[in-house]
Amino acid sequence: MKKLLAALLFAPALALASGAAIHLDRAPNVQGDNAALQSGARTFVNYCLNCHGASFARYSRLTELGLTEQQVRDNLMFTAEKIGETMRVAARPDEQKRWFGAAPPDLTLIARARSSADGSGADWLYTYLRSFYVDEKRPTGWNNVVFENVGMPHVLWQLQGVQGLNKDHKLELLVPGSLSAAEYDKLIGDLVGFMVWLAEPHAGFRQNLGLGVLAFLVVFFGFAYALKKAYWKDVK
Repeated sequence: MKKLLAALLFAPALALASGAAIHLDRAPNVQGDNAALQSGARTFVNYCLNCHGASFARYSRLTELGLTEQQVRDNLMFTAEKIGETMRVAARPDEQKRWFGAAPPDLTLIARARSSADGSGADWLYTYLRSFYVDEKRPTGWNNVVFENVGMPHVLWQLQGVQGLNKDHKLELLVPGSLSAAEYDKLIGDLVGFMVWLAEPHAGFRQNLGLGVLAFLVVFFGFAYALKKAYWKDVK
């Protein structure tokens, strides 16, 4: 019983320690770059939205990326009919659970969830989506350096190519994909950037508002301090 309690107490620490050993590549910051975010949205609906939903976001919000409603309808809406509908997956959760053993998680807040879990957010997603390798021992035939024994297959393998682990347990490209390494990294950077935006579309406004509030407080403090000096100058 004591051993079980000790294991439960120290499990989170062990998980963090094991996660700390994984090197995470820095994800490019594409917030504010509508062209990159539009590219990420296109990749998201073509490759991710087949299994994962984004049920806390609506297609109409994509117009904030510089797209018209008609462009969203023509190019990004495959599982909905109305622009105000949520970005849900076509398959039902019970069907996915029967097919995959568990329903794939919703991706609306995945960037923020990863940030809360390990403080890396976009970096974790960026590294994860570039770290799949072939593994015949896994049911899907794929494994991942960042997320060991992950149940998700490498849906982008035709773009990246096929990676394997060499004798030093480092990733190496075995079969080239349709994109170069730089092109694939750019595609993943745009995709991750879109997921970061999707998790908090108003992050830029919030940050700018915060800076404005801080600037106001600094100016207000200056006036308040000058008033205090003027008020108390004759008091000894």
